[in-house]
Amino acid sequence: MLVFAASDKGGTGRSVTSANIAFRRALAGDDVCYLDFDFGSPTAAAVFDVPSAMGGIEQGGLHSYLQGKANEPARLDVWAQTEHQVLRDRPANSGNLVLLPGDRSGGEFAVVKDTVTRCIDLFLRLDSEFDLVVIDLSAGRSYAMDMALDVTARPEMRGVGNRWLVYHRWTRQHVIAASGLVFGPRGILAGGVARGHDADELRGRIRFVRAAVPDPEAPPWSLVPAAQSAWMRKCDQDLDRLAADRDIGFTAIIGSVPLEPVLQWREQLITDEDVLSSRVANLETLTAIQDLADKLTDDEAWGPV
Repeated sequence: MLVFAASDKGGTGRSVTSANIAFRRALAGDDVCYLDFDFGSPTAAAVFDVPSAMGGIEQGGLHSYLQGKANEPARLDVWAQTEHQVLRDRPANSGNLVLLPGDRSGGEFAVVKDTVTRCIDLFLRLDSEFDLVVIDLSAGRSYAMDMALDVTARPEMRGVGNRWLVYHRWTRQHVIAASGLVFGPRGILAGGVARGHDADELRGRIRFVRAAVPDPEAPPWSLVPAAQSAWMRKCDQDLDRLAADRDIGFTAIIGSVPLEPVLQWREQLITDEDVLSSRVANLETLTAIQDLADKLTDDEAWGPV
């Protein structure tokens, strides 16, 4: 299955959460491939602690391949090439975890017929090789998003399952932006229909992920002064109403990740050791990411909108 990770704004936790999902699925034994389609800023390798590709690679990345400058895109074995000591000790029974990086300073580029053809070929081959393929798109209405919609509408891709995760933080601006990215005049649905997608089918493949969500009912937020606590609860209720009004309420949400210092400051993979040994990360965050990873390909958990 292909899973596209999208967001209308940067700083939504899209890349770090998507990388953690890929990591969790690989730990569970799935063969997972992660494509850095954030062409303007290909920095996924930093989350996986692969120093040779932080900020992209010099040549032979996804930019080079899609533009016909390389016959194959470079592949990095995360388990073998990461500097994260916990990941270097690859757990028994884990699946492959492969990163396809972008080119350093590659930038966005227009989508043409040959680009689409190469992308179709790449997606078909990766889908046959891996259990899960995560495509981390550039933020906003980008060329990367246009390419994803164009490619998945083609007849050759009819047998390939695909789903979309749209990330947003739990603020008014991000809720409005995420709704616009999907339902706006130039959003995912409109762009998909223009390229041949069925509107209802495409809508059924889209779910939202709330990132960096504080829980007013849990510590430390529940321990603040009464006036501040009441204000936070009111803001949370207002956001629930706004999200429902914008069609991204509870029925469209597949996961919610708590506000987590490790993800805010380091943007790293959260390992079991981070929670159980060093205790720098919170169990609630790990549980939320694991739950999201499990639901991603579970038809019953995905459910109707």
